[in-house]
Amino acid sequence: MTDRLETKFIHSAGVDAQTGAVNVPIYLSSTFHQESIDEFGPYDYSRSGNPTRRALEETIAKLENGTRGFAFASGMAAISSAFMLLESGDHVLVSEDVYGGTYRFITEVLGKFGIDHSFVNMTDLDEVARAFRPNTKVIYIETPSNPVMNITDIEIAAKLAKANGCLTFVDNTFMTPLYQNPLDLGADLLLHSATKFLSGHSDIVAGLAVTKDAALGDRLGFIQNSFGSVLGAQDSYLLIQGIKTLGARLKQSSESAQKIAKFLHHHPVVEEVYYPGFSFHPGNPIQQRQASGYGAVLSLRLPDKNAARIFKDALRIPVFAVSLGAVETILSYPATMSHAAMPEDERKKRGITDGLFRFSVGLEHIDDLLEDLEQALEKVRVKSKLSIAN
Repeated sequence: MTDRLETKFIHSAGVDAQTGAVNVPIYLSSTFHQESIDEFGPYDYSRSGNPTRRALEETIAKLENGTRGFAFASGMAAISSAFMLLESGDHVLVSEDVYGGTYRFITEVLGKFGIDHSFVNMTDLDEVARAFRPNTKVIYIETPSNPVMNITDIEIAAKLAKANGCLTFVDNTFMTPLYQNPLDLGADLLLHSATKFLSGHSDIVAGLAVTKDAALGDRLGFIQNSFGSVLGAQDSYLLIQGIKTLGARLKQSSESAQKIAKFLHHHPVVEEVYYPGFSFHPGNPIQQRQASGYGAVLSLRLPDKNAARIFKDALRIPVFAVSLGAVETILSYPATMSHAAMPEDERKKRGITDGLFRFSVGLEHIDDLLEDLEQALEKVRVKSKLSIAN
């Protein structure tokens, strides 16, 4: 009998073998006593391995159907470490509308190691196919993309990568293993900013990676140990606890996000809503095929920065902050938050305008959120007209 994901979220970490404790113990130890000078035990130094972190890493590997999992100090630590699998002279293809922190690492850091890159529209697989070079080694996908929610066909992209002798990396932060399993679709390595939905409580910063095969896992394990940007035991414990409630949290948030997207789509002040759950979204057929849900993140575009400022100031419930995926609804302004590292002309090419907001739906009552959005948009409608008249 195979347990369903909601059951696995709760029980994958198991119980403590020594005491029967239903929660994984927090091993706050930097070093471990060894019985012999010739042979060490499974743990010697917490950078190289910690029992609490190991329980988390084994959990995410099970949930994503991978061979090995790795816990890092942040999502960017996980992403950066994954790119260190490359060598000088290699080339990578990257989703055009990638997260701003990833864009910054690729454009300002990766080149220092002699690794070249090309940004491509991953929704156009013909463009992707044409972009491969003889030295291309990795195709890096973010789907749904942040923040305009473009969808890439993971299975076809991975086949293109394999045909060109490349690895496929997928950022699975928005979907989580509840809704999408990239390794089952042909990806070689997936990444999470576990700060977001996997944790769900805005209380830790963490990153996770999972590899499909053992050999790649060994290579990434070497990099993790060498760089040392590992997740501490306390945060590993908190992340295990967050994963246990992922199914319930993300399902409710996703149901609310669908209702909010429909409301915003029909509101006259909102110019556009980016949400892959719409039947008319260009990537909806792909999303339906490769995922079992649409997630709890959407973006909306207002006419300009003035309207955006009025909207933000009028909202009562959402936290206005960097990040997403928490129990509280979080409103973000990509132009100065998630994508601040991206030059203005590059942001505009990707649809990240001065009127764009990213909206991560939390667990508040849906009617309260809708009422709050309605009154804020009404203020935008009234005040924008007044400013135009004046």
